[in-house]
Amino acid sequence: MRTAYSVETVRAAERELMARVPEGALMQRAAAGLAVVCAEVLGKVYGSRVVLLVGSGDNGGDALYAGARLARRGAGVAAVLLSPERVHVGGLAAFRGAGGRVVGSASASASASASGSGSGSRDVLRGADLVVDGIVGIGGKGGLRAEAAQVVGLVRELGVPVVAVDLPSGVDADSGEVSGDAVRADVTVTFGAYKPGLLVDPGREYAGVVRLVDIGLGGGAGAGAGLGAGEVEALQYVDVASLLPMPTGESDKYRRGVVGIVAGSARYPGAAVLSVAGALRGGAGAVRYVGHAADAVIARFPETLVSAGPPSKAGRVQAWVVGPGLGDDAERLADVVGADVPVLIDADGLRLADAGVVRGRAAPTLLTPHAGEAAALLGVAREEVERGRLAAVRELAGRYGATVLLKGSTTLVAGGGREGGGVVRANPTGTPWLATAGSGDVLSGLAGALLAAGLGAGDAGAVGAYLHGLAGRLAAEGAPVGAHDVAGAIPLAWRSVRGE
Repeated sequence: MRTAYSVETVRAAERELMARVPEGALMQRAAAGLAVVCAEVLGKVYGSRVVLLVGSGDNGGDALYAGARLARRGAGVAAVLLSPERVHVGGLAAFRGAGGRVVGSASASASASASGSGSGSRDVLRGADLVVDGIVGIGGKGGLRAEAAQVVGLVRELGVPVVAVDLPSGVDADSGEVSGDAVRADVTVTFGAYKPGLLVDPGREYAGVVRLVDIGLGGGAGAGAGLGAGEVEALQYVDVASLLPMPTGESDKYRRGVVGIVAGSARYPGAAVLSVAGALRGGAGAVRYVGHAADAVIARFPETLVSAGPPSKAGRVQAWVVGPGLGDDAERLADVVGADVPVLIDADGLRLADAGVVRGRAAPTLLTPHAGEAAALLGVAREEVERGRLAAVRELAGRYGATVLLKGSTTLVAGGGREGGGVVRANPTGTPWLATAGSGDVLSGLAGALLAAGLGAGDAGAVGAYLHGLAGRLAAEGAPVGAHDVAGAIPLAWRSVRGE
């Protein structure tokens, strides 16, 4: 599991460690790891040309010390100083001592470029094989300043590969928010522990491939013993495999889990079919369907147990899924929400559900909105949700006292109230091809099956999102897919996670 920690937590751990190690040891560890990754990106260090974009403080110091290491290996390294009056003194001395070249401040370089003197940023960057972003560290807030944004714009224009130091400059480390100009890195080398902004979009998109360098904080792939509780975590194969419900010789359909699905309508019968598909492919021992699309469901999945309703009279279930394509059937929603088993509410069900009633449920509730639905529930613009996903999912979880799975380019799962815990799970799988009609219906059925199998709401949401995203990748293979293709690939994703 990859666990990400807040800036405050990381800073506190760094201070504690620095008190126990020689002065400058942490920066040297960071610089050594950064130089190694830069060398890997370059392929050949000797004779290569590297440009450092150097800001103030330790982030710029890390870049300068790494640049010195590359220079000693035969690279031609130049540094553009964006805050020359606040540059890291020791790093600059080491850089110059190794033969590194300082080309002046960014403003001076830009002016020289404009006047045609030949020593401006454009001229330095044009021949670069690699740019190292050491502008702003993890404590930075807001977008890049104009001077830095101008130079970063040149890098983007010239298409030079970028390695970011700890975090792409302009990305908020604690939330992944990008509120102005920011660096788009090909690789980000982060030190000591992951930061939430590296796991959550839009920051995750700006970070590129993330490499973690161990500097002794204890924040590796697992939970960091020296860092305490994290803010965000991302499951990996081994974590998902350990949570997957597997039948035994004593299993029957009830032990495997029976999930009830209230979905579909005369207008949207496909929502019912796709929800049932997700549930069956997701390991449900049986699926009970209640709704207006029984004929379509039976035609596609004859093993489904159908009922005219109401849901409370349909028979025994271990969990309910309600909402996909439901229309305005508030009566059936109320029947399901009143049940004493776990309930997943999606799509139309979210629009009809009352926050107070949901908060009053004794059994777990899992809400699965996309950004537009979340925005409607919160009474804000969709762009606000997409810009601040962590804040939005936490707000929804607290408001409804439920676990919330916020779908999107980064799917997040947060607990609220009894579902609780402060750690938000960020799903690392998926593909843009999953942005297709009915994909969310498949996810609802899949997560509902996991609820019926006995997983808690948080685990069901996180594992369901992981398998759904992986199934989307496997089904697409870089080409368009339909939601039914995604459902069909769930068993393949399941086997892949289990190493089969």
